[in-house]
Amino acid sequence: MKRHRVAQVGAGPRGTVHLRGFLANADRFEVVGLCDLDAEKLAAVAADCDVKATWTDAAAMLAETEPDVFCFVTPPAVRIELARLGAKYGVKGMAFEKPMATSLQEAWAITELCRRNGIKAVVSHQQKYLTSMQKLKAVVDGGEIGRVQVVRATCRAWLSQLGTHFMDYALWAAGAPRAKWAVGHVHGRKLLADSHPSPDFLLGEVLCDNGVRIYIECGYLSPQHMPNDHFWTDNRLTVHGTHGSVWADTDGRWGAFSRATGGEAVCVEGDPWGVQERSRLQVEYVRELADWLDDDAKVHPCNVEIAYHGYEILEGLCLSALNHTRVDLPLPDPEHSGDVLDRMRNELRDVPDPPA
Repeated sequence: MKRHRVAQVGAGPRGTVHLRGFLANADRFEVVGLCDLDAEKLAAVAADCDVKATWTDAAAMLAETEPDVFCFVTPPAVRIELARLGAKYGVKGMAFEKPMATSLQEAWAITELCRRNGIKAVVSHQQKYLTSMQKLKAVVDGGEIGRVQVVRATCRAWLSQLGTHFMDYALWAAGAPRAKWAVGHVHGRKLLADSHPSPDFLLGEVLCDNGVRIYIECGYLSPQHMPNDHFWTDNRLTVHGTHGSVWADTDGRWGAFSRATGGEAVCVEGDPWGVQERSRLQVEYVRELADWLDDDAKVHPCNVEIAYHGYEILEGLCLSALNHTRVDLPLPDPEHSGDVLDRMRNELRDVPDPPA
C-alpha cells in the first residue's frame, strides 16, 4: 500500500492529537511537514513527536513538501482560506476540524471546492469511533430495535462546539438520509462571541426522507446526564425503533432496551473519555482516510458531503427560528446565502441564567 505524504497546520492540543494519529499509522502516512504561527509551540511539538521539517508559513510548506494530504487544525474562521490553499497545491485529501465553517456560504464553498478538484475531505466528527457509538451502530444495523423511527441528540455544550458532531451522528445512526424539512428554536446571544459562535440554546426537529425524525438540543437547557465536571462529555445519542431503543454517551456508556435484552434495560460502562481514548479514535479515523484514498469505494464515514448536510440542517433550524416558519431542505442558493450568525447577533436577546 502507498504511504501518503501529509503536511499539517496546527500544533495546539487538538493539532497534536491529529498529528499523533498520522504518526501512529506510519505504514499508511508519512508526515513531511508541520506548521504553526507560534514558533515556540511548533518547536516543542515537533521535538516531542520527532517531526523534522517545520514551517511558520502554510503556503511555503505546501509548495516545498507537495503533500498528498493537507490537515489543518485551526479555528473555524480560517477554514475556507486553508481549504483553498490545499486545492491550489493539488492535494488529494484534506482533513480538518469541526465546525467546517462559520457560514453556510463557506461550508458550501469548501464542499464545492472538494467536488471540483476531486479532493477526498473528512471533517473530524471522530466520536463515531467511540466504543459506545460503535455498539449503538451495531445494535441499530443488526435490527435489534427494529426499524428506526426517531433519533435524539443532546449536548450540554453549544451548537458549534458539539452540536455539529451530534447532528452528524444522528444522520449516521438514521441510515444517512437526506433531510426534508426542519423546525427550530434558538435563543441567547452570549455564545455568539465565542471562537465557535453559537446561540446559547438550540432545539430542533427534522424529518428525513426515510421517515426518521431527528430531534436535537444543544446548550445550557439540554438534559443533564452527568455531573457538572463532565460538561464536555455530557452528550447522548438515542435511537428509538419499532422494537426498542439504544443510547450512547461520549463518556463511554451505552444502554439498550431491545429484543436481545429480553425486554429489560441494560447499561454498560465503556471506555471513558480521556487522553488515551481520544488518541485511539484519531488513529482509527485517520486509518480509514488512508483506506478511502486507496479505494474510492471505501468512503469515509466522516466525509465532507455528510458533514455539509449536517451543517445545512443546523443552518435550517436557525433560519426556522429567526423566520418563525418551517424550512424546507436542501436550502436554496447556498452560494449566496446570508450570514445567519450576524442575524442572530442582531435579533437575539441576552437571557438570564435559568433558576437553580
